[in-house]
Amino acid sequence: MIARRTLIDLGVALGALAAIAVILEAWTRAFNVPTYLLPAPSAVAARMATDAGVLAREGGITLSEAAAGFVLGTGVAFALATVMAWSRPFERTLFPLAILVKLTPIVAVAPLFTLWFGFGTAPKVAIAALITFFPMLVNSFVGLRSADLQEVAFLETLGASGREIFRHLRVPSALPYLFSGARISLNLALIGAVIGEWTGADRGLGRVIFVANANLDLTILFGAVLVLAAIGIAANAFVGAAERRLLHWHPIAVAT
Repeated sequence: MIARRTLIDLGVALGALAAIAVILEAWTRAFNVPTYLLPAPSAVAARMATDAGVLAREGGITLSEAAAGFVLGTGVAFALATVMAWSRPFERTLFPLAILVKLTPIVAVAPLFTLWFGFGTAPKVAIAALITFFPMLVNSFVGLRSADLQEVAFLETLGASGREIFRHLRVPSALPYLFSGARISLNLALIGAVIGEWTGADRGLGRVIFVANANLDLTILFGAVLVLAAIGIAANAFVGAAERRLLHWHPIAVAT
């Protein structure tokens, strides 16, 4: 059932992309739009087929950077959210700092990360982690605080420790919020990795897009964007499938 629903979701997304491609193909052919302004989808598809190996290799690099940043950013966010949920003073101290991180323009700090960490993988992972941090922090904090107070009091009367209440009540109550945060953060991690590749890299889809834009090579540019979109769609489908499997008891799983 879960696999079928995932395939349906992917089919709907691919169907929408196909409809857009048909419209753009007709538009570019009817008005003879130059390739350097807007290439026809057929030209983009042909270029993607020609450079499939390059796009797959560079896409794998971007995906690995985004995945590492996602794990790092969401892990730190959940840890801090746990501390904030346990302690009001920590909440009042840490939340303004988290807002400061959120309001920091990623494009402004990306060159600094390259300067600090070099031109390797580290700055891309750091940028992806930074951009994924705030959504997961907020969702984790709200989720951990969403546990029913009567249920908390009931477990306390049974002699449950704070750790047991956290494990058996607060974390399960927070799971819908965690999955919502994961959906947002996954896509942001991809964006963060691409931004990091723009500021200093010789590999990755961000580098492909940057060079293609400088050379007005829009066929490979759109090809790289489509690969990036495909990675994002697949990642969201994976999270959705995991959410439905783990939260089969929750109304949100039925709704999605």
